[in-house]
Amino acid sequence: MFVTRIEDAHPYQPPGHHDIYCLRLQGADATPARETVVGLSHLLPQGGAVWDTSGQEKVYFVCSGEVTVCTDDDEVVLKPFDSCCIQAGERRAVVNRSNLPASMLVVMLPIPAKEV
Repeated sequence: MFVTRIEDAHPYQPPGHHDIYCLRLQGADATPARETVVGLSHLLPQGGAVWDTSGQEKVYFVCSGEVTVCTDDDEVVLKPFDSCCIQAGERRAVVNRSNLPASMLVVMLPIPAKEV
């Protein structure tokens, strides 16, 4: 078993993200988990991720606050315990349009070594 205590989680800064504090909880460089990568993102008001695509499928799960997820086809406000799946190659943007911080789990497949 590999436990990551929140006080031991390491921050990382994904490209195209602003006013977000991201912590790696499982996978990638945090633990030997190979099938999934789990991060915790704390979004300040107006913080988010710019329009982009990824080769990875991602699941966003809102723990607290509100997070708006935009795709070319839709825009939805996720509230606590809401989640969504962004398909690999699907263009998306994420923003906290509220005046309060928000926290969101991000679950994804690991990035293949050749893409790092």
